[in-house]
Amino acid sequence: MEATERIAQWENMTQADPENSMGWLSLGTAYKEAGRPDDAIEALRRAIDLDQGLSRAYQLLGQILAELNRQDEAASVLTTGYTTAAQRGDVMPQKAMGTLLEQMGQPVPQTEGKSQPLEELGDVNMIVDRRTGRPGPRMADPPMRGPLGRFIFDHFSQPTWTEWISMGTKVINELRLDFSDIEHQKVYDQQMMEWLGIDEQELETYTKKTEQG
Repeated sequence: MEATERIAQWENMTQADPENSMGWLSLGTAYKEAGRPDDAIEALRRAIDLDQGLSRAYQLLGQILAELNRQDEAASVLTTGYTTAAQRGDVMPQKAMGTLLEQMGQPVPQTEGKSQPLEELGDVNMIVDRRTGRPGPRMADPPMRGPLGRFIFDHFSQPTWTEWISMGTKVINELRLDFSDIEHQKVYDQQMMEWLGIDEQELETYTKKTEQG
């Protein structure tokens, strides 16, 4: 899909549903890839305003500001984003933002990460949800086949998955996705992973560990 087509797609979505934080994140990402940093900054700030837990939005916004030599703004965004990612357990965005802060000569925040380790729950039917950082009921089964389904099962609660299903329905309807088209399937999966805060590299590492185990 061409950059102009992606931008038009996400612009239409944010116009139709201006409260959709994931739409703004995707639009900001598309603007960044198209070399439109000012538009990307505006879209990413909007995404964060709507959902202050979007670690990926902080990461992209901080990166763009740093590239524009707006160091003070970048440091502020990355510091907040790093803490947010640590609290949510978003490992890859946290690591990326920590690296950017170090490269800028800025201190990396000291964080304690998740509020409660999984082993302290004492209930196999509960899980510390990585998106909320809070305990919640575990899903009965992985929501899909393969490593991605298992990763979601191991890291997210049933309420979070139910919330995504609602958001995913909006994505399907507003973008008019047709699952018989492989590219449309990829768009859906990308949106799901961004909303849940799953990084491709993180998923790959998880897959290798589970296969070895």
